[in-house]
Amino acid sequence: VEPDPSLETVQRGVNRMNVFDPDVIIAVGGGSPMDAAKIMWLMYEHPDVEFEGLAMRFMDIRKRVYELPPLGDKAIMVAIPTTSGTGSEVTPFAVVTDRRNDIKYPLADYALTPNIAIVDPELVLHMPKSLTAFGGIDALTHAIEAFVSVLASEYTNGMALEAIRLIFKYLPNAYERGASDPKAREKMHYAATMAGMAFANGFLGICHSIAHQLGGTFHIPHGLANALMISHVIRYNATNAPFKQATFSQYKYPNTKWRYSRIADYLRLGGETEDEKVDRLILAIEELKRKVEIPATLREAVKESEAQFLAKADELADRAFDDQCTGANPRYPLIRDLKQLILDAYYGRPLVTVENNGKTVFPDFGPQPAMMGE
Repeated sequence: VEPDPSLETVQRGVNRMNVFDPDVIIAVGGGSPMDAAKIMWLMYEHPDVEFEGLAMRFMDIRKRVYELPPLGDKAIMVAIPTTSGTGSEVTPFAVVTDRRNDIKYPLADYALTPNIAIVDPELVLHMPKSLTAFGGIDALTHAIEAFVSVLASEYTNGMALEAIRLIFKYLPNAYERGASDPKAREKMHYAATMAGMAFANGFLGICHSIAHQLGGTFHIPHGLANALMISHVIRYNATNAPFKQATFSQYKYPNTKWRYSRIADYLRLGGETEDEKVDRLILAIEELKRKVEIPATLREAVKESEAQFLAKADELADRAFDDQCTGANPRYPLIRDLKQLILDAYYGRPLVTVENNGKTVFPDFGPQPAMMGE
């Protein structure tokens, strides 16, 4: 299965399943093989299912106009992740790409959740450094967006916060030391699955909405696309007075800034006010990205020319607005907001400025072992 699996790949898999009628489907690999296997599973059991219905947007996954038929009559699915990042082994989501139109479709229904997930850290000891970095920040984005989602709950909060802490503490060592630090690999693998559990129930936001379009249009790895957008999205979301309310908020008053500040508190980043804590969270994320050698700007990751990128900016924003993840974002965006976020990430708009002798400094918040717990 190729990165960002296509509809054609899914259909080839279904055709092979139809030859011998398996009763167990085992997906081994990263997010792409697991996502492809979920759609293959669905189309194998229900060959007449309508893809247009699968991709239909909804406000609440539990109250859909179009519901997937139940799965498991012909086969069960076992997911075995060999990367630490997507969390697909425990989620009801699958992302498939329409190559003809360069569109990524994030599909969602609890019927797509694998029956069994085998989360074995031994399988990720030798992950390449780039995959470690991209997957780690992808998992971090899952946890952060799930924590501030309008559908966040007490159940998802704990999973999200602990996943964030583990990633900040162990990703640098997993990246630098690889198989020589099995504990870091183990903790990152668990963190990715915990983040998956969090966003399987709390859902995501516009960082993923934009990342889906960047991947579909410019073939940027999904984790990298999230890494390039997350700090800009935090800065955009961190307001207690949004001019447009979220569609399905589960709180009495907008509290996104407070929720970001709770993450900073959990990481012991310091700061007196909510604004200071949000700044410190953004700085900590940028510092973590530097440690794992993530590019500073979207421009560095896009192979096309600036003119080619800008020519597609409006279309990217339109598609991101229609993405399924947008509805759970704590601040409901305008299309022009999404375009501005894309441009900010492309040109590297400053997020936080800390002056020190006329220079912008991104402080290191102390050694990671200072964080509580293992």
